[in-house]
Amino acid sequence: MLFLLFQLGTERYALDAGQVVAVLPRLGVKEIPHAPPAVAGLCQYRGSPAPVIDLGQLALGRPCANRLSTRIVLVRFPDPAHGPHLLGLLAERATETLRCDEGDFVPAGVRIDAASYLGPVTADARGLIQRIEVQHLLPPPLQALLFQETVAA
Repeated sequence: MLFLLFQLGTERYALDAGQVVAVLPRLGVKEIPHAPPAVAGLCQYRGSPAPVIDLGQLALGRPCANRLSTRIVLVRFPDPAHGPHLLGLLAERATETLRCDEGDFVPAGVRIDAASYLGPVTADARGLIQRIEVQHLLPPPLQALLFQETVAA
């Protein structure tokens, strides 16, 4: 399997590349007044708006650093009732990939309910890499806020 690697702070994480639609530069994000801190805004992809979540803000309580390697990773956020939604994830140093087997990831041994998106881990010469489970990324209230218009349509 292929995984997109990125960082939050100094730690490395991986996303299943099969869920990734596109990796875009951090440009053209329209801020949304009064949105929760983790909502960076909206971006446009092929004529359709997509909400953008700042993974640094969501996971660490601080926004992603404004670097050239900070990217918007567009993913398909699964919704069994209404089909997948396009979701942008603002992530630092999203410039590498990792090819490994699903079985190379093992349970982390720690489960944090508030961070149920943190999946199993693998390691390479530089240390641990934790997989992000996109389907568990958004708490239900944030999911309802971001996708209420597309559900109602």
